[in-house]
Amino acid sequence: MPDTTAATASRALPLPFAPILGKLPGAAWVLLLLTLAFAAVGQGFLSTANLLNIGTQSTILLLIALPMTLIIMTEGLDLSMGAVLALCGVVLAMVIVATGSLLLALAAAIGVGLAFGLLNGLLVARLGIPPFVSTLGTLGVAQGVALVLTDGQSVVGVGDTIPLLYSGELFGIPVPLWLAVGTYALFHWLLYRTRFGAYVFALGGNREALKFAGVSVNRWLIAVYMLGGAMAGVAALLLTARMNAGHPTASIGLEFEAIAAVAVGGTTFDRGNGWLPGTVLGVLAVGVLRNGLNLIGVQSSVQVAAIGLLVLVVLLIESFKGKA
Repeated sequence: MPDTTAATASRALPLPFAPILGKLPGAAWVLLLLTLAFAAVGQGFLSTANLLNIGTQSTILLLIALPMTLIIMTEGLDLSMGAVLALCGVVLAMVIVATGSLLLALAAAIGVGLAFGLLNGLLVARLGIPPFVSTLGTLGVAQGVALVLTDGQSVVGVGDTIPLLYSGELFGIPVPLWLAVGTYALFHWLLYRTRFGAYVFALGGNREALKFAGVSVNRWLIAVYMLGGAMAGVAALLLTARMNAGHPTASIGLEFEAIAAVAVGGTTFDRGNGWLPGTVLGVLAVGVLRNGLNLIGVQSSVQVAAIGLLVLVVLLIESFKGKA
């Protein structure tokens, strides 16, 4: 009989770093491969200025991808977030032009976002309409209102202060990056350190247990959608600062990139599985992909297809890892 002891022992011996490598999400692998690829073909890709540019350009996406993570963890979806963000940007710009007050404009933008978040939450939680259908409807409403308010034109004349929020620096770091770090810290605390976060996990993983515990499921589900709407209002501040204007269609389709970043980061659409650091990796992967494709002169229409391909590649990596 052949000696199988040595063969069995050899199979049991782990490869160097295998436990660590096995735990790395697919987004980390894709981010590493994209960075290496664009560093090889894109001139100046790894320069400090370009890396800061990637981070700055990714902040708006991060601000809506973080709440999108929580929404997806509840087995939900918010297709209206891009259109609501555009509407919030229009309202913010109009209030600034009318009053000159940035704080009042930001409050108005967040208020609009909260209103749409409340509407989405009521449609999903109270009326039981599937999130895909309900948020698709509110997407059309938000986009239509933004176009009616502006007649399809940009709202200009926001002044010189608000653009500094996007182009300014603090201790050599762009201001949007500071906002992104602070926002992530807030969401990390909410999800992993508070009762709200525990309920978010339970809403997707064990909703019946919440009901048996006497927790108002509908109330907390509405709160999750309202948080997404509020973050759309905050993101509108950076969007308006970046464009130096409010445009009714500026962020249409950004919800697709947010959902892609969340999916790439490892959050699943069932059982309340979500990981905020993975969402950050997903956002960076999308940002690196867009930046690298811009450097090599790829059309924007092709970039959308590339983001979809990115999602498929990461899902394949995770599938292979699961089989292994």
